[in-house]
Amino acid sequence: MESVSLQFPVAVILLGGGLVAGFAGYPLLRPLLALYGFIGGVIVTPTFADQLDGWWFIGATLAGGLAGAAVALAVYLATVALLGAGAAAFIVHLAVEGDPEIWLVVAASVLGALMALIVRRYVVIIATAFVGGWTTLVGGLALSRNQAAMAATAGDVSGLFPLVPLEGQEAFAAAWLVLGLLGSVVQLLASRSVRGDD
Repeated sequence: MESVSLQFPVAVILLGGGLVAGFAGYPLLRPLLALYGFIGGVIVTPTFADQLDGWWFIGATLAGGLAGAAVALAVYLATVALLGAGAAAFIVHLAVEGDPEIWLVVAASVLGALMALIVRRYVVIIATAFVGGWTTLVGGLALSRNQAAMAATAGDVSGLFPLVPLEGQEAFAAAWLVLGLLGSVVQLLASRSVRGDD
């Protein structure tokens, strides 16, 4: 029951963090990884600490958040590789009718991970733009009492695209695409001007 009380603050953090990630994620990558790790730790901890009361529960939740932040920062390169692997697996699932062969998913994931490490800067820019767009939408929808988004703030993302079929989620997917592309363009232009490229 304690996790229900966390839904509003988590929704606000997702909305704000999503906007920052979507439009300024590349220069803020490490702080954002720490933020998302902290949020993940805060969301997961009540599952294990729900028998605690009062200050013990608060302390355990904060400790879980700090542990999540530390883990997220420690696995930076693994995160980039996983983003590439996940994106490749996602593309395979979109491109193939029905369930694709496991060997195809594994091969695409390995290739995606290697490619992501080679072009890390662009992967980080695009990934933070799309992850930021998704979390912005989830946070905003949760604040407007959308049931699937409210469930996502408690850790259950199974009711939202891309984990459910596109049917019935077209508006969410279109808004996510627009936010992701807009964030990517803004970050690419900003990082280009910072580097002094012409």
